[in-house]
Formats: sequence, C-alpha cells, structure tokens
Amino acid sequence: MDLLIEYIIAMTNLYGMVSKEKAVEIYNSQNEDKVGIDVIESYMANPPEELEKAFIYPYKGYFVHEAILEFDAFDVMLAEKAGKPYYVPDKEELLKYTDEWYFEKTGQFETLFNYVRDNFCKGDANKAEELCVDIQGTCHAGSDVQSILDVFNDRGIGFRDIDHVNEVLRLVMDFHNNMRLWENNGHTPNEIFEMFEKPFLRPLPKKPFNFDETNVIDIKTRRKIGRNDPCPCGSGKKYKKCCGK
Repeated sequence: MDLLIEYIIAMTNLYGMVSKEKAVEIYNSQNEDKVGIDVIESYMANPPEELEKAFIYPYKGYFVHEAILEFDAFDVMLAEKAGKPYYVPDKEELLKYTDEWYFEKTGQFETLFNYVRDNFCKGDANKAEELCVDIQGTCHAGSDVQSILDVFNDRGIGFRDIDHVNEVLRLVMDFHNNMRLWENNGHTPNEIFEMFEKPFLRPLPKKPFNFDETNVIDIKTRRKIGRNDPCPCGSGKKYKKCCGK
C-alpha cells in the first residue's frame, strides 16, 4: 500500500476526519519524500479503493470516517474540534492506527482490564479483552452511562449494589478520560483539561474571605445596617451585640 494512503487511513482513524492540508502537513513532517496538496486532491477526486475498504471517504475537503457521515455528524464534529491542537504521535505510533481497531492501551485500560478479568470473567483474559474493547468503543462513540452499563447487561453481568456500579464506573471514566478521542483531535480529555481549563482555575485563598461588616444589608428592607441598629435576626438586641459581634 502507498505510504501516503496509509497515513490518510491512520490519521482518519485517529482523528475521525482530517483536512487535506493537515494530511500534507503531518505526512511531510515525518517523511523525507515530500508531497504536494495536488497529490491529496487527486486522491479526493479519485479515491483509491484502499480508502473505501477502510470506510473513509472524501467530503468537503476532508477525509472522513464513515461513522461520522452515517450519523450526519460532520458539522457537529467540526465544531467540537475547533481550536483544539492535534495530537501527532511519532511515525511508528501513528501508523498503528491503520488498524481500525487499534487504540492506545494505557495504564487506566490495564487497571480496568485486570478488574474485569478478576471480577467478571473468572480469570479469562480473552473474555476480559473483548469486554474492555466493547467498553472502549462505547466510550469512544460518546455514549451515556446507561449505554456503558448495557455492555455489561448484554453479557449477563450483574452488579451487587449501587456501590458496586459506582466502583466500576469510576474505573470506566478514568479509562475514558485518558482515551484519544476524535472530537479532541486525538487528545485525551485529561490532556485537553490540562491545556485549556486547568490554567484558568484559581486556587482558594490561604486566608478566609473577609467582609466589611459596615456594609451588611438587611435583605428584608434592603437597608444598610448600622452597628447600633436592631439586629435583623429578630433577637431584639443591637446588631453589634448580636450577629455583628
């Protein structure tokens, strides 16, 4: 298979969709033999059969995975991706994504796998692998909690109680938050949080919040309360001898 076609398949599987410009940029950054945009455009005009076999189709200047087109989600996905940088692994890792079923097996995956194997599959590693791969696919599709639980229910796997459900869901969510997602241009939710949200979080002050007791307002009358005024709590005492101490 032509190396450029392999790249297009790998990038589309990793990102869900990739523009012709981004495809050229990533390919040229990792290979000495450079390609021009005209080569990519020729693939869009006459898609090689390898792309169709991989369920990848040209659409509006992008190579797009069939799953996005099937659910008419192109515009929604494009909006979700906006402003997010691309995760670009090295060449060896990137080309692993030519396999549609490949995903990065993180430490969180291993933790979930070990739990599932020991608690639900009686030590059967193959059954545990199948279950975890189905969980990965369900999470990757952006499904809700019930859909995740259905993966277990469909296999006749039950839970002892609500605490058991929550224990399993915590493992699944930890796995999901470290999963490479299409809407994040290949980044994980945790990586996006570190880049975009965490820098704007303000730490709590070391000292308790202070307030100016001379600016206390009686919420009933909307009037500022003086130190010698009756306390609005109704005690009959002056404010300074009651709530204003």
